[in-house]
Amino acid sequence: MPNSRLLVLATSAVLFVPAFARASTWDIDPAHTSIEFSVRHMMVSTVKGQFEKVKGSLELDDKDVTKSTVEVTIDVGSVNTHEPKRDTHLRSPDFFDVAKFPTATFKSTKVQKAGKNKLKVTGELSLHGVTKPVVLEVEGPTDAYKTPFGTTVRGVHATVKLDRKDFGIGWNKVLDNGGVLVGNEVSLDLSAELSEKAAPAAAAAPATPAAKPAK
Repeated sequence: MPNSRLLVLATSAVLFVPAFARASTWDIDPAHTSIEFSVRHMMVSTVKGQFEKVKGSLELDDKDVTKSTVEVTIDVGSVNTHEPKRDTHLRSPDFFDVAKFPTATFKSTKVQKAGKNKLKVTGELSLHGVTKPVVLEVEGPTDAYKTPFGTTVRGVHATVKLDRKDFGIGWNKVLDNGGVLVGNEVSLDLSAELSEKAAPAAAAAPATPAAKPAK
């Protein structure tokens, strides 16, 4: 094979690999995302609620999902259990103390495969001024789909169980039967729709100055 052809093939391979291996960025769509929690109440029932404001992004490695990263930020003051007095109490220093700690964040540190379309995502959860490692059980991301609006989306679902006392949220009342008013284990459930973030447009090459006319 002529040397010139070898040079063309080698150059093409070098240019192709970065594009193939690049990560894609996916932003959480708040309008189609929910993050819910549930906790036992008075040892007999389960109270559920949600955080209505959440944002975040996924850096998805298209070649190796275990090299992906995710960050999520929750506006803790957006808590809603559909009972205004309870929500006010949850925002108070007895619980979330949102005046001092307005947000909770999760930043991944490791992603592991855990079966078909399943992952274990380890990360640092910062809540109520305390940062602890937690492991999310994740389904997805789903395949990408084009929407009628010209965007590309994926879905992901994650769950985790927490002990609220680990994050310094220990308020409680002892009941006459020896039980407690609020359970310590809290289940979190995140269902997110992710929209692909468009890659930045390539910078235009500078214009070649016009040749000066020969004298």
